[in-house]
Amino acid sequence: MRTHPRRRGATAALLAVLAVAPALAGCTGDDATGNANFVAGDGTITVLDPARRAQPIALAGTTLDGRRFDLASLRGRTVVLNVWGSWCPPCRKEAPDLEAAHRVLEPRGVAFVGLNVREPDPAQALAYQRTFGITYPSLSDDSGSLQLALRGAVAANAIPSTLVLDGEGRIAARISGATTKLTLVGVVDSVLTGTPPAARPPATSSPAPSPVPSAAWSGTP
Repeated sequence: MRTHPRRRGATAALLAVLAVAPALAGCTGDDATGNANFVAGDGTITVLDPARRAQPIALAGTTLDGRRFDLASLRGRTVVLNVWGSWCPPCRKEAPDLEAAHRVLEPRGVAFVGLNVREPDPAQALAYQRTFGITYPSLSDDSGSLQLALRGAVAANAIPSTLVLDGEGRIAARISGATTKLTLVGVVDSVLTGTPPAARPPATSSPAPSPVPSAAWSGTP
């Protein structure tokens, strides 16, 4: 079990569980939906040994544009599942990077799916997708019932969070908080190839934060 904050390279073998160190900070976002309170993750990356991955995620519902969608239809493909809300500032920050990563990874057979949560007005979510040029589908989950399938992996108020599912539909990796194209592509590469994420230099000259001890994530949603 090892902890990897974002912008710090993984040096251990993928067969070790890269456990999460949340170091979560409370955030308050001003929005028109009344969904202001959420927790912003620190970008830590968790990768699970295939032997430690739980059962496949079952997720089916209606997309923001009114189509029926079942995650099971993507079995056999690696899937990036991003949990987001238009009211969430870190979600807006990462949105262009998610779409950029999607354009890089889609030709390699990787599918992207969003899970739009606590969004009572679908028009706001659709406007968000247009603003950031998001081309992959998002399931609508205003009630939070779909997010229950991710319990134990994504806290109800930990927005944004990004999961990488393996070809069997099991959670293989998690990024807590906003991510970047470079980080996300690296994490997906690690899942596809069975190698640890490549070491990446920090974006600034500031020293990386020290890991914060925390309880390990069991990987059981």
